[in-house]
Amino acid sequence: MNEQTLVSKVWNYAHVLRDEGVSFGDYLGQISFLLFLKMDEERTTYLNEGSLIPAEFRWEALRGKSGDALDVHYKDALATLARRDDLVGTLFLKAESKINDPAKLQRLVDLIDGETWMGVNVDIKGAIYEGLLERNAGEVKSGAGQYFTPRALIRAMVEVVDPEPTETVCDPACGTGGFLLAAYEHMKVKPGAADRAASIRLRHHNFRGYDIVAEVVRMCAMNLYLHGVGGARSPVEQRDSLRSDTGERFDVVLANPPFGKRQSFRIVNKEGDIESEREDYVRDDFTVTTSNKQLNFLQHIMTIMTPTGTAAVVAPDNVLFEGGAGETLRRRLLKDFNFHTLLRLPTGIFYKQGVKANVLFFERVAAGERVATEALWVYDLRTNQNFTLRERPLARADLDDFVASFHSGRRHQREESERFRRFPYEDLAKRDKLNLDIFWLKDVGHVDPDSLPPPDEVAAEIVENLELALEKFRGVAAALARVE
Repeated sequence: MNEQTLVSKVWNYAHVLRDEGVSFGDYLGQISFLLFLKMDEERTTYLNEGSLIPAEFRWEALRGKSGDALDVHYKDALATLARRDDLVGTLFLKAESKINDPAKLQRLVDLIDGETWMGVNVDIKGAIYEGLLERNAGEVKSGAGQYFTPRALIRAMVEVVDPEPTETVCDPACGTGGFLLAAYEHMKVKPGAADRAASIRLRHHNFRGYDIVAEVVRMCAMNLYLHGVGGARSPVEQRDSLRSDTGERFDVVLANPPFGKRQSFRIVNKEGDIESEREDYVRDDFTVTTSNKQLNFLQHIMTIMTPTGTAAVVAPDNVLFEGGAGETLRRRLLKDFNFHTLLRLPTGIFYKQGVKANVLFFERVAAGERVATEALWVYDLRTNQNFTLRERPLARADLDDFVASFHSGRRHQREESERFRRFPYEDLAKRDKLNLDIFWLKDVGHVDPDSLPPPDEVAAEIVENLELALEKFRGVAAALARVE
């Protein structure tokens, strides 16, 4: 059975379960659990490898049950395996059955059991799962969709960063693992990667991913596993990357961190009044304290890079022009890092509407008095470009000119073009608040409705700004009361 047929077969059953109240994301989770159990049996049968699963919860035990016995056994298996402290534990992280009808569960078991997954090439298995992830992101307007970065963009970013097989790669907001997977696919075909020791290290030790959402961590772990990445220790972990510095350092950091602000919460003060408070991340390694998630992720990435590390990070426009904490962080980025390239992304390529984003490419350099960034090259892929998720999705070919202009490994050979311009640091330093929201092309097109935020998001942002303003006025009022 070919790849597309398998994807369709597995995905079509999602529509049956949706009528039973099972969401696409939950369905993908159940597929992950059952697929791993089936492949564990196949590894034992065809490769003579030891099973990672206790005998009572292996596939053959699941296959032999039906009705309520199957339902009870499946739930028991998920609860037990979720407590494991290894790759299995990550793949079953906070697992629970979302299928309440035993007949539907048995049909799903039969669906998985009908294929010999070890007989399917590793790339094909991975492509099947990637296909499911992409369909899930497209069908769901929230949830997994927000974690899904266009694969064409990811491949281009990895290509220009060009990680070596010996380098370590981290994504501190890994989502479903797109960056880690693309980096692995790129690194495994480079010279030296085919050596047995190098191959084992590449698959088992060179990648680390973190995400705060358990369901997403499971998807990422399964995605990597189906592509042959991961050993006894899972390469991904459920963790709030911004909470603290673990001390780990990485040669390459690739990420599309979540956008937005850390939400405020309400408390009742001693006088019985309701107040809004923000919970900010306070870390000694952070230059600024802010509720802005993308600024905090940028600071975290600066910390976890090795002394010669490189990073490619997707960030919204406000990172380029926001005053206060934003300006302070931009000054540090230009002074202490070689922020050499900025890619302005078109609208209409993300599942969340209205996103205006960029990719920041920078390298850590040895500390000194001299400003590390001599010049910032800006590539404008946004002006006069029109992309949509369905009618005209971003393709890898749309990034060919950017990749060619980037001149990976020989940036000294870059030349200016209509869309690619060089801005010396001296000129950047003269810009008000060090605003790096730079554009020079005239947009002659019409305003794309898809580029505008939905009304509920606009309203939510207005409410948040009003609450923050009210909080500040309360602080002023309290200070004046103390003076009196």
